[in-house]
Amino acid sequence: MRLQDKVAIITGAASGIGRASALLFAKEGAKVVVADVNEKGREVVQQIVSNGGEAIFVKTDVSRGHDVKRMIDKTVEAFGKIDILFNNAGIFEGGSVDQTTEENWDMIISINLKSVYICSKFAMPHLLKSNGAIVNTASVYGLEGGPGAAAYCASKSGVVGLTRAMAVDCAPKVRVNCICPGPIDTPMLRTLSAEDIKSMESQIPLKRIGKPEEVANVALFLASDEASYVTGAAYTVDAGDTAT
Repeated sequence: MRLQDKVAIITGAASGIGRASALLFAKEGAKVVVADVNEKGREVVQQIVSNGGEAIFVKTDVSRGHDVKRMIDKTVEAFGKIDILFNNAGIFEGGSVDQTTEENWDMIISINLKSVYICSKFAMPHLLKSNGAIVNTASVYGLEGGPGAAAYCASKSGVVGLTRAMAVDCAPKVRVNCICPGPIDTPMLRTLSAEDIKSMESQIPLKRIGKPEEVANVALFLASDEASYVTGAAYTVDAGDTAT
């Protein structure tokens, strides 16, 4: 087992990539903290426990420091340490700059980018003790522009930049990397029309939408000791989308 006896916090773990990662990390021996504002995170914990793993759910608004600190404290209280932080929580709201309200801008930046800073800040003392790892979910839109997604692109570009800054600041004790997924079959993607999804698939070299489990596999690698010489990297999981 690649994460035997490791303690992993996964934000946004009630669905999508976070849920798939929580199940996979637990299967690989990790004790998992499912952190999400969505109560469906409890169902993820139940599934992990029914499969013989260890997990707890902590309802958390990752954009609020006091909520995150409470989640970190509960993690240490339950498991005694933190080895892995997977900053995965995120939202998507479309709109060009002129279409984006100030309220929406603040919300997207807060949940997608500020949360990475807050969670990393409060987890860092524990990660330094354990020589741990941070994995952040960015996006291919963090590497290249996309139409009608100004705030989202800005937030995910920020995640890539923050990942690289933390990788330098936290070395050699803590490794920090990010994943840049392309279109993945998650609740976020399902807000698009079937026509939009088909159009998206036609432009991707592998001609299909990715599965959350395929991103979880990369998160597992980056969180594990197999990636012991990897830090400051932005891994694309996009079926060749950014290669075109």
